[in-house]
Parts: sequence; C-alpha cells; structure tokens
Amino acid sequence: MSSNTGAVVQVTTRRERFWNWLGSVPHWFYPTVLRQDQTAWRQVVLWVSGPCIAAAFAGMWIGILRTRIGARRFKGGRMTPYNGWMLWHHVAGLVGGLSLIAWIFSGWLSVDPGHLFRGTKPDEAAMRIYQASDPMPDLALDRLRIAGEGAVIAQLTDHAGTPLVLLSYHDGRRVVLNAVTLAPSQATEVAIVRAARQLESAAPLLSVHRLTAPDAYWYAVGTRPHLPVLQLRFADPAQTWLYIDPATGEVLRTVDERQRTYRWVFDLLHKWDLNTLTLHRPAWDGLIWLFSIAGVLTSISGVWLGWKRLIR
Repeated sequence: MSSNTGAVVQVTTRRERFWNWLGSVPHWFYPTVLRQDQTAWRQVVLWVSGPCIAAAFAGMWIGILRTRIGARRFKGGRMTPYNGWMLWHHVAGLVGGLSLIAWIFSGWLSVDPGHLFRGTKPDEAAMRIYQASDPMPDLALDRLRIAGEGAVIAQLTDHAGTPLVLLSYHDGRRVVLNAVTLAPSQATEVAIVRAARQLESAAPLLSVHRLTAPDAYWYAVGTRPHLPVLQLRFADPAQTWLYIDPATGEVLRTVDERQRTYRWVFDLLHKWDLNTLTLHRPAWDGLIWLFSIAGVLTSISGVWLGWKRLIR
C-alpha cells in the first residue's frame, strides 16, 4: 500500500511469490540485495550475458560442424557421432540453439548497452500544455454521483484542450462524459490533431491513421490492446509516432525510430511477439514451450557435461 495515498500498488499471493523465485528472480538476476543498486544490477547483466552469448555461439557452431546430413554420415547412418548426454546436448542445441542465442542476446540488449536505443520524448512543457491547457470547469458532484452510478473510478482529464470525465467500471467498461454537461462525449479528431501538432511543433505531420487492429508497435501479448487508437507520424529527426486514445485524447505511447528498431531486436527475439502468433494462441504457447524445453535440455546437459569434464 502507498504510504502517501493508501492506493494498492501491488498484490501478490504465496503461489505467485513461489513461482517468482523460480522464474522472475533468477531470470532477471533480481535478488533484493542486487536490484536495490540499479547500476550494479545493470553491470551484472551486461557482464554475465556477454560470455554466455560467446559460449552459445561457439557451441552452436561446433554442433553444426559435428552434424552430417548428406551421404557422408556417421556409422549406422547417424547424423551425430555422440551418445548419452552428449547426444541430448547436440540434438537439443541444434533444435533450440538459435532461440537460446536470441534470448541471451536480447536479454543483454534489455539493459540497452551504450544506450543505443534510448528514445526521445516530447518536450515536457509541451506535454503539460497538451494535458492541461485551460482551467478546468467546475464539476457538479451531485450530478456526477447520478451519472456515474456503479463506476469505481472517475477521472477528470483535459487532453487536447477537451475537459472530460472518464468513468471506469468493474467489468472494464469505460464511459466518457463532457466535464461541463456530464453528457456522453469524447474528444474530436480535429482537436487531437491540432493539439498534438504542438508536441512536435517544428516537424511536419506526415499522416494520421485510425487503427482498429493491432500493428507491429501497438499490441499486447496474448490479448488485444486498447482500440481504436490514432497513430500520428511526424517528420522530426527522430521520426516520432504518437499513439493517442481518440475518445479522451490521451497520449498512450510515443515511439521513435530507435525504439521501433529496439522492438525488433529485443521484443521479437525475447518474446516472439508477432501478432500472427500472439493473437492465435496456442500457436505462440507451443513455440515458446518447444524452444524453452530445448533450451533447458541444452543448458542442463551442458552444465552436467562441463562438470564431469571439470572433475575429471
């Protein structure tokens, strides 16, 4: 609970905490003593991932060299010369080696080495003006109590110079009201575009698209993101795109050219989150399970073989 506002900031159960210690904590190197120092944590991820990437690449290359697919096979027509644990390591490495390298490499990129993918954001002063440019109107609370019956949150907003009340309900439903009349209303596309131009005042507006389906940069894994949204593309040096809620005018996401590149070299390689997969589950789940099992077999057999070689 927040000590300032009393808001619930996190809810966990015993089951979630148990699986986090087996999953999230080792995956992100996130013991409390380390994550309290973000600089130290970032360096640990960088310097642990680097040698692992080199080892994975070397192992994959050796595995390919030791595979015979054509007529020149090993004894008995086998494609691999190994038996026992070495056989498991070789086959699992060939099946899941590339995905294992992709996961380690993208995990290394997750801390943005050299800050290569650090994106730009709209000017803070311009964003404050966009979010609250005019004095807010007096709100008739007695009428709002009637109009918002059953709502669990009432949020007063003024994005794009349009004062609105956003009501949220238990079932996820949202209702947008005019802040003055409390009648159903929403921001207009004309008002949103006019106000959004001030966020990138020096750059021409290239295009405005109303998205009714996820695209490569506005999506959610395993579900559908908030739709529809307006996508505004600007011709500034960073090639900025804005994703804006057409009902309220809220800027939901800002992505520039670097962040769009990061989406492919990190998100895709780490989550395999193409819409063609995530929107057609269990296709995505099956792919993740296949590569995860192959990665686990590769890793366990590699540790076991390395340990046996070491003690020998």
